[in-house]
Amino acid sequence: MYLPPYFAVSDLAEIGSFVDAAQSADLVTWSGVRPVATLLPVIWDRPAPGDHDHDPGPGLGRLLGHIAIMNDQWKTAQPGAEALVIVHGPQAYISPSWYESKARHGRAVPTWNYELVHLSGPVAFHHDPEWLRTFVTRLTRRHEDHREHPWAVTDAPPEYVNGQLRAIVGVEMTVTSVEAKRKLSQNRGRADQEGAIAGLRAEPGPGPAEVADLMAAHLVAEPAD
Repeated sequence: MYLPPYFAVSDLAEIGSFVDAAQSADLVTWSGVRPVATLLPVIWDRPAPGDHDHDPGPGLGRLLGHIAIMNDQWKTAQPGAEALVIVHGPQAYISPSWYESKARHGRAVPTWNYELVHLSGPVAFHHDPEWLRTFVTRLTRRHEDHREHPWAVTDAPPEYVNGQLRAIVGVEMTVTSVEAKRKLSQNRGRADQEGAIAGLRAEPGPGPAEVADLMAAHLVAEPAD
């Protein structure tokens, strides 16, 4: 990932919260011929808070997921080969017309603001029914436990669940590298950032509004121009 210092995020607790909130990610592997990607729900099992909060190196836990057994990605990715997991946050187009500095000197061009996390490491695939049952149960509880009437894996007939488990393959990536980027116009002066926030709030759709909220929460005090 291209990661200028002013866009970099290094706090693992903060990055972990971002991944947890996103709930899904793109798993990217190499088939030997071309890159292959699958969107999948994920759980990041990571060290307890404080263990590596500012040290994005080895010992960063496991990224867990599952894909359909009919998806050839698990067949074409070599066991132990490096995989990349991409976790997306909100994103939006930024018009230079929103910048205060444009009116003064015109030196402004469009850009794209966003939040993004890359996790990488060796990947393995699991067919063991109990591994799969444990993971699917955890994943289901994550998305169901807050509901008034949560659904549980045990609500379905056992033979049906067993058949469904045979139709999926578990994914386990040992996380050895974490890169996180928060690109919110921190390289612009505060007046330009405030102008972009106002412009985004007038745009349709949830993406611009979410990016505006993020920018407002991370305003940089020092002017950049």
